[in-house]
Amino acid sequence: MKYLKVIAFTHKQIELKELGKLVICQENLTDKLHEVKVRFGINEIFYLATCNRVEFVLSTPQKVDRDFAQEFIDALGIGLCTNAMDTFLDAASIYEDHAAMEHLLRTSCSLESLVVGEKEILAQLRKAYDSGREAGLTGDKLRVIMDCVVKTAKEVYTYTNISKNPISVVSLAYRKLKDLKLCANARVLIIGAGETNRNISKYLQKHKFSNFSVFNRTLSKAQQLANDLGGDAYELEDLKTYKKGFDAIITCTSAVEPIITTEIYASLLNGDTDRKTIVDLAIPNDTAAEVLEQYDVNFIEVHSLNEVAKKNLQERYHELSHAEAIIEQNINEFLVMLKQRRIELAMRQVPEKIKEIRHNAVNTVFAEEVQSLDKESREILEKVMNYMEKKYISVPMIMAKDILINSN
Repeated sequence: MKYLKVIAFTHKQIELKELGKLVICQENLTDKLHEVKVRFGINEIFYLATCNRVEFVLSTPQKVDRDFAQEFIDALGIGLCTNAMDTFLDAASIYEDHAAMEHLLRTSCSLESLVVGEKEILAQLRKAYDSGREAGLTGDKLRVIMDCVVKTAKEVYTYTNISKNPISVVSLAYRKLKDLKLCANARVLIIGAGETNRNISKYLQKHKFSNFSVFNRTLSKAQQLANDLGGDAYELEDLKTYKKGFDAIITCTSAVEPIITTEIYASLLNGDTDRKTIVDLAIPNDTAAEVLEQYDVNFIEVHSLNEVAKKNLQERYHELSHAEAIIEQNINEFLVMLKQRRIELAMRQVPEKIKEIRHNAVNTVFAEEVQSLDKESREILEKVMNYMEKKYISVPMIMAKDILINSN
């Protein structure tokens, strides 16, 4: 666990609007991570970006401090100016070893989330790790860590009330949208067909909204969500020429530049002067700042949900100690497992060595004596040696584990 390092930029120290500057475009994310992995001698790495955090999880013997973080972020080509880089680095949280493990467990259990008790973060964390694994960026060390992360989160959500009557950024956004009292036949444009928009669409559909148009960079994904909603599917580029009007826009993409520019917004309005609603849950925002400056818009974004999130934390505060106790227990169990694993790795050659000794004894050292035995005697000898072989393998392993575990 001593090689586990985390570089975290979160809503606790950084404005959500600013966090978007650290988001890496998905199209070249894998290539960039492979490049820094080689350049900085990182054994394993994956990248997590949500609406309230950007984090890099590493397994590396390298010293990870502010200077490392600066070189690392610069190598990713995010394009921060000197002042912005300094601001982010001053606000960064860098964890290693036990503290890094605790941070990952707290994150997976939503204790570090903007909305404590939301379960989406576990799915987001697993998806981030799975993407890294599939890209060949992670290996065995982060695998066993993620096993513990998932196990712990499931226990917290099962054995505490921290997620009772669960709310999330999506549900909070829908509550604010509901307060605007849109009619059920309101024309809703959904931009992006990812998990966040799928989730908020379920709320809309549940409350009888039925007029949907889904836009996505990959048309097949737009079609899948549109089919679920009984709506129409379009490619993202079709926003520029869409003329059927709208009452509300729900947008959440992984784009690093605004999707809804003043030009596109004006085109979507097509002369309509009614006040519209935009729910923008993307980090960075999909809506250009100029749109909000030039048009009268009901605008709902992640940043605006802070006050509701704080109230939610107060309501769940008494459950935090229960969750933290589960986290501590799992860390202790994980440390024991790591020690046992070290023994297993150190002694993995023992079985082969014992088999070699046995083979040499039977076929060389005592070959004549063994051959002189009758069939029944050789069968008895075989049984005795099989028994002894198993004991010579298992007993030292058990004793070594006990010595190591009890030595502290």
